[in-house]
Amino acid sequence: MIDFLVIGGGIAGLSAGARLSAHGRVVVLEAEDALGYHASGRSAALFEENYGPESVVALNRASASFLKTDKGGYLTPRGLMLVGRADQALQMSNDTASLNMHPISIAEAVNRIPILNADAVRFAAISDAAFDIDTDRLMQSFAQAIRRNGGDILTKSRVTALRRDRNWIVEANGSFEARVIVNAAGPWVDQVAALAGIEPIGISPLRRSMARLPAPGGHDLRDWPMLLGAGESWYAKPDAGKLIVSPSEADPVPPQDAYADDLVLAEGLARYEEMVTEAVTRVETNWAGLRSFAPDGTLVLGPDPIEPNFIWSAGQGGYGFQTAAAASKLVADLAIGAPPELDAEIVNALKPDRLRQ
Repeated sequence: MIDFLVIGGGIAGLSAGARLSAHGRVVVLEAEDALGYHASGRSAALFEENYGPESVVALNRASASFLKTDKGGYLTPRGLMLVGRADQALQMSNDTASLNMHPISIAEAVNRIPILNADAVRFAAISDAAFDIDTDRLMQSFAQAIRRNGGDILTKSRVTALRRDRNWIVEANGSFEARVIVNAAGPWVDQVAALAGIEPIGISPLRRSMARLPAPGGHDLRDWPMLLGAGESWYAKPDAGKLIVSPSEADPVPPQDAYADDLVLAEGLARYEEMVTEAVTRVETNWAGLRSFAPDGTLVLGPDPIEPNFIWSAGQGGYGFQTAAAASKLVADLAIGAPPELDAEIVNALKPDRLRQ
């Protein structure tokens, strides 16, 4: 008998599975050939404590200690710089305040990122409290915890049928019987719920495209902060000696193996080019990921109010990795009936009950 059957092998499923593996036998089912194939493998991989709505920020803060200390930590300093045009004063002011950044001079901004166009950039702000996340090592650490506690992780195991008998009966490249289902299927969570006869929660998968560019001007990018356009209109992040640039779009699409939209990507690259002195002459590769949002824009964590043995771990949006430590702990606490460590107001803002009213 499986105590907790987790559907989805991304960061949401692996982290929840790791936490629950201390309380019973866990099996994780992943439809693809590899773990973290979709959104988790296409993340910007940044930890910024103040990024997101109130309940997400609470999860970020509750996750910080784990990310900084577990197994030597998963974070390395990156920094975040916000830049804006002359007509973006109000947006810059709002973003600077919400991200707890401090304004800097254009000269200081150019000193830190020498390709910035001082004629186009009229406002700049900085935060040194932003970090790269070693997302692969974090996922592997959670996977190791599952296996160490006697659990199994199965790839190429797409769920095709899911029904409630005395326990849950799951068909997925084999038949499984489980006491509790954890639905961590990313953009497909509503489809999984429908298979189980559970009311969907209205998850919207939103596409975000990305391009990898050679290091602009041949610069060494190791000490550059991530660049963010005012209003999150684009971003550029150093990555292994290259630069990842995204138009930061949020276009609704059906659940799928996402791919970049060429026109949207070109528009985003143009917004980036406007703010720098180095033209984009070559795109080495491009891709896209899906960021899945609930109707109110925050995560959905905990038992379904109608069927308590069906646990939601959904709606991670762009916050999955930076919230994973605390989100998975909350999922496990609610699944086993333990008192959550988070404030009750935050817990209620995250539980699926709020979407059933």
